[in-house]
Amino acid sequence: MTKVQKFQTSWEPASLIADRLKLRRKSVHNVINLLDDGATIPFIARYRKEQTDNMDPEMLREVATGLEELRAVEAKIQTVHNTISKMGKMTNVLETSLKFSTSILEVESLYAPFKPGHKGTHAERARALGLEAPALKLLDGQKFELEGIIDPTKKGLESAGNVEKGIKHIIADIVSKDKEITDKARVEFHDCGVTLESSKAKTKTTQDKKGDKSDSKMKRSGADSLAQKFEQYFNFKMSVKHIKSHQVLALNRGEDLKILSIKIVIPDRGKAAIIHFILNKYLKKVQSPYCCSLIRQAVEDAYERLIEPALCRKLRSDLTSNAEKASIAVFNSNLKNLLLVSPVKNKMILGVDPGFKNGCKVAVISPTGQVMDTSVIYLHDFKSDKIMEKNKIVSMVLNHRCDIIAIGNGTACRETEAVIADLLKQGLFKPLSVVYSIVDECGASIYSVSDEAKKEFPELDPTLRGAVSIARRLQDPLAELVKIEPKHLGVGMYQHDINKIKLETALNSVVEECVSFVGVDVNTCSECLLRRIAGLNATKAKNIFEWRVKNGHFTNRQQLLSIKGLGKKAFEQCAGFIRITCHASEGPTDEPAPVSPVKDVKKGRKRKIEGDGPSSRKKKKKDITDTWNPLDCTAVHPESYDIAHKLMDYFEADSSHIGQVNFIDQFKKKATDENIKIFCEEHKAGYPTVKFISDALKQPLSYDLREGSQKPLFKQNIISAADLHSGLELTGRVLNVTHFGAFIDIGVHNNGLIHNSKMGRHKKLAVGDRVEVKVESVDVARGRIGLILQSVNSS
Repeated sequence: MTKVQKFQTSWEPASLIADRLKLRRKSVHNVINLLDDGATIPFIARYRKEQTDNMDPEMLREVATGLEELRAVEAKIQTVHNTISKMGKMTNVLETSLKFSTSILEVESLYAPFKPGHKGTHAERARALGLEAPALKLLDGQKFELEGIIDPTKKGLESAGNVEKGIKHIIADIVSKDKEITDKARVEFHDCGVTLESSKAKTKTTQDKKGDKSDSKMKRSGADSLAQKFEQYFNFKMSVKHIKSHQVLALNRGEDLKILSIKIVIPDRGKAAIIHFILNKYLKKVQSPYCCSLIRQAVEDAYERLIEPALCRKLRSDLTSNAEKASIAVFNSNLKNLLLVSPVKNKMILGVDPGFKNGCKVAVISPTGQVMDTSVIYLHDFKSDKIMEKNKIVSMVLNHRCDIIAIGNGTACRETEAVIADLLKQGLFKPLSVVYSIVDECGASIYSVSDEAKKEFPELDPTLRGAVSIARRLQDPLAELVKIEPKHLGVGMYQHDINKIKLETALNSVVEECVSFVGVDVNTCSECLLRRIAGLNATKAKNIFEWRVKNGHFTNRQQLLSIKGLGKKAFEQCAGFIRITCHASEGPTDEPAPVSPVKDVKKGRKRKIEGDGPSSRKKKKKDITDTWNPLDCTAVHPESYDIAHKLMDYFEADSSHIGQVNFIDQFKKKATDENIKIFCEEHKAGYPTVKFISDALKQPLSYDLREGSQKPLFKQNIISAADLHSGLELTGRVLNVTHFGAFIDIGVHNNGLIHNSKMGRHKKLAVGDRVEVKVESVDVARGRIGLILQSVNSS
């Protein structure tokens, strides 16, 4: 069997991606090699900085996405080339066009005439009549006898007009596939002021049948209601250079719903410039007025029938692709800020899932997340004894000495908030100093009936699980939100207009990045959290969890290598993101007593010099000891323990005191950027890696990078919607960021909107930011509140 030879494109992914993203080709090539070798984005971003020019995770994701897209194009080109070659219809022009194609759309357009059932293009049918040779002679300025080609017995050649028509189709085909011309046409399209215009789509009206009048009326009413959402696009015109991503997605949706009609409009000067460029190229050798006329007609036909439609399709495709990427970037940013909200540690929390008829579901959780008490309290049911129900909440708060009340922002949220604010105002929680916070409950109901929730709380009613989730979201947002699919967290708009697979891949990548960079204590974390660590999956996480149940706490990272299914590659990817705190004394009763941390460190260091760390993977699993190393509780990767110890020796820091105040103070004083650079020169080490190790050693072992992030907004009083008026100044929190503005929770039923034009110099808001705003307008009927941004407090 003959092996199919790979068709080579005129480009290679690393170069194309580097040009598009304006990156160094070498660094892009390194990223591609790392990805192909199974490396994850968090691992590359944190531990391969020298190879990538210190690319951040967002840029790495762009490279990974671009690589995936281009490899899909390569595969499609190969398939199409093989298929057309087997048909015996491959031509030099077509092969060249395939070689320069960089998108699926371009390849599909080239393949369309050869699909089964397709009659073929006009040019293909003309070539089948033997008209390609005279067409090429014509373009080369050679003479040919038209009379010698006419054949009255053959369809398509029966007259001079038909022969001319066939020759013009072939010339049009050649012109439309000329790379130099398509490149020039794209430049002209970009520079000549192309616009995208939309109008209300014309719908066919039919006489209503007698028996269907009411049904038809209802359908029209529903359609009219839907159409109202697109009124702003009924007479819309915008330069493609300035159109916004959310506008593109909205236009696409309106077109899909057959509410809008959209067209690309090219100015006459653009068309004229393209045709002029083509004629200059193809009329150089032609002298005959007759031949010039034929070529001119062919070029105009090529532009109208082939070039302009293809460029318009490409332009629409690019607009959609760029809009999707921009929207996914907004989703990613919002999700990242949501996941990295600062946890509320060491607090007893009362979680409330508000409700009317079915009551408010309430759960108390301890500072470690344990469920202490649950109840259903009917605060808003007209049949209930309101005073008695309110006393239930007061009793739960006082009995469990709760610090915070977390209220879900769903149905009956504001009514429940009013009750809590009133209880606070009356001082019924004294002597406790209680505050409350509104918590986004998106996805909580989905989680409450999930297998994960059933496994975690088998005896608890699903409605009460939602209250537990709300409380835990305040206590540790990251640990709780990873239990829910990112798409259910309400972190963006136009979710349904974006490619589902692309969106889920991007959001899952952000979750993996956040969990990995925050780090996970393998001795206390949930199996669900472990799954999200870079390099691990559901199976590996389950095996780690089962090992912990069977053997007690992990005492060092090297023990991970003894777990079934977790090989060297997985260990390399996940080890730096897993934390081992010294929990040996909490393990099974038959475990040996732990030695002192000082002695452990010295032993660990000695073993390291002798070849421990990454090279210790060569040792048999039975040689892995229970010695704890403080570096296992830092972000330093095991592969860098040797350089970490050399760095500590260089700055005369006692490794037995890693994470302690004196060690940190001494290290900060000596490990300046200048001294680190000198160390790197002497030890031939990469500056980014050594700088990262240095930064990690300047932190306490309990360091949590989220502590510097935005914190929840705590309140003790409430503002009524009736109190809103123009000029009123309020404090709020950013709930969602879009391309046109940001939605703000200001404590009333409807969220306010800060339009981009009302942000002043503060153009970059993030989910969770605390903001000071001024009310600009209140439209009670439409439930719209316009806000002006005054200031931002990101922490």
